[in-house]
Amino acid sequence: MTRRLFWTLGPATLIVLVAWGFLWLDPLAAFRGMTPPAEDLTVERTILDESSIHLQVRAGGSEAMTLAQIQVDGAYWRFFQDPAGPIGRLASVRIDIPYPWVLGESHHLTLLTGTGAAFEHTIDVAVPTPTPDAALLQTYALVGLFVGVVPVALGMLFFPALRAAGPATTVFVLALTLGLLAFLLVDTLSEALELAAKAAKPLAVPELVWLVALATTGGLFAAGRRNGGALEPMALAGAIALGIGLHNLGEGLAIGSAFASGSAALGSFLVIGFTLHNITEGVGIVAPLTDSRPRLSALAGLAALAGLPAVAGLWAGAFAFAPHWGALALAVGAGAILQVIVEVGLLIRRRLADGSVQPMPALAGGVTGVALMYLTALIVPA
Repeated sequence: MTRRLFWTLGPATLIVLVAWGFLWLDPLAAFRGMTPPAEDLTVERTILDESSIHLQVRAGGSEAMTLAQIQVDGAYWRFFQDPAGPIGRLASVRIDIPYPWVLGESHHLTLLTGTGAAFEHTIDVAVPTPTPDAALLQTYALVGLFVGVVPVALGMLFFPALRAAGPATTVFVLALTLGLLAFLLVDTLSEALELAAKAAKPLAVPELVWLVALATTGGLFAAGRRNGGALEPMALAGAIALGIGLHNLGEGLAIGSAFASGSAALGSFLVIGFTLHNITEGVGIVAPLTDSRPRLSALAGLAALAGLPAVAGLWAGAFAFAPHWGALALAVGAGAILQVIVEVGLLIRRRLADGSVQPMPALAGGVTGVALMYLTALIVPA
């Protein structure tokens, strides 16, 4: 026991001593001061009120940085920083600029640091940023219900027809579910990586997207198969609803961000496109339940699990959005979808194993699922 403890604590102690020795000797001291520190500044959020521009910015780089001047449309403008002083590495501050912006116009900002580094930010269309109140929260919640819960519930109404169909139709619908989930996986990962590219570089969010997605998949597999067997039909339907719900969280973020930036027309198109897009998802949720008789309350719970995250995403996108948190949330969704893809694929394999159903319905269902998701996605503007 003593020897095992020694071989456990010995290497850890040696690592600590080596690190302390490196910091004490400081062999890189001679290189400091030869060049200015690398700096990075990311604008995470822009808020416009009646007479001011407010920026939420995060500092990157190797050391603390000082924001010295700000240009707005080519002219230097006074600003207020909260908290004041140098911005520490990865710290976030609020910048208030009392600038009389013009409704509907674009404005270009240049943020200059104490070392002379310049960081550009453009407001494409200047409109007042919505302020959260009870009425607006209710309005966005209603939009989220129409985007998430209502279309999923409409798709789930096909459940009686699926139960009355034969085994070949069941395999077709399961494969259709597999196709739409594959489309959602690629779509969710692409959205996560797009948001990750807008985050502060030192946060290494693009790498975290892949790691979080894989960790989520592994965690869900461990939780779902803790008893050693395959998922029961209701558990599989719940897993599908969870994966779709996390994807719908991303759709809510997109709609909320569009409304917050003043793109009301874009937001309306997103609502219509995502609503049509999500009807197919309801069919996929009930596909594993064709051999069972679930209660109406259970089906309502599945619809809520798949649809309500759109409401939360819409609120977050409109009022409290940060690109790195959005990217990581979508990474969790991608991991959940990947786990469900594997589980549905194993279920299809078991259905085909007895030879009563030929592989052709499975192939046709997968192709149809991808095609349906692609065609409905064409309605959603990029």
